[in-house]
Amino acid sequence: MKHKTSSIYKGYGVFLIPGIIAFLVIIIIPFLVNLGISFTKWSGVRAPVWIGLSNYQRLIGDSVFWLSFRNNLILLIAMTVIPVIVGLLLATFLFDYIANNFGQRVSSFFRAGFYLPQILPSAVIGIVWAWILQPDWGVVNYILKAIGLSSLAHDWLGDPSTALLAVMVVMVWFQIGYPVVIFMAALQRVEPELLEAASIDGASWFQKFYYITIHLIRPEILVVILTTTIYTLKIFGQVYVLTGGGPGNATSVPSYYAYKQFFETQQVGYGSTVSLAMAVIIVLLTILFINIQSRQENAESV
Repeated sequence: MKHKTSSIYKGYGVFLIPGIIAFLVIIIIPFLVNLGISFTKWSGVRAPVWIGLSNYQRLIGDSVFWLSFRNNLILLIAMTVIPVIVGLLLATFLFDYIANNFGQRVSSFFRAGFYLPQILPSAVIGIVWAWILQPDWGVVNYILKAIGLSSLAHDWLGDPSTALLAVMVVMVWFQIGYPVVIFMAALQRVEPELLEAASIDGASWFQKFYYITIHLIRPEILVVILTTTIYTLKIFGQVYVLTGGGPGNATSVPSYYAYKQFFETQQVGYGSTVSLAMAVIIVLLTILFINIQSRQENAESV
């Protein structure tokens, strides 16, 4: 019997080979190549020159990198914190109120509308919002002038004091649909009997939402927090199209900073160091979130 079981496992193991090969070719080998390049000084044309840890020493003292990293952390507010909170409230509203009073089709229509920005290309999003925020004929300034608030009209993307805030507004609009979809699916797991029992015991809507709903969909909340955090740390397209990291470095993020080192200044070795540092941070955050979720699941199973 044991021999038969091991034969079955070996047979299934064959189907893992294509995935393992793809994982090696797409992830492991490029990562190792990038790691090797990070120890060199290379313009991308001639042979790389080994310089050891010089790029990492430069990274530690690079004020522009730390500025871009700070911008990335600020963007977490727009791409993780606000979307998770607002997305949870919207999902609950659509699931509990809209679906019950206007039907499932109306609820699904709004859910699809919120999710629509997620399927649009980053370049399209950046170009359209650049038009909307254009200082001379953009829609935002046009509306402000039309309602008599001309003093508030501004070069939103061209002023260092407002550029990052404008990008954050765009990213909230872009990101909000993802948690809405995930949380609406998660809410289907909440048993109505639990909420009815809590209502009979005199619990308010907020108490049911906080103590029952959020508790039961906690795994989905952690997944959304993890995935949106990773996406924030990798954000590139929207920043590239909207501001190009400017004005100055007001909206620069590490991924765009690495891109500049690779393709604009031809400092491939240093660009590899920046991208590798961000990859390490993402891996560490992923491990941290997985451990937190595992501990919560183990605590609940005891």
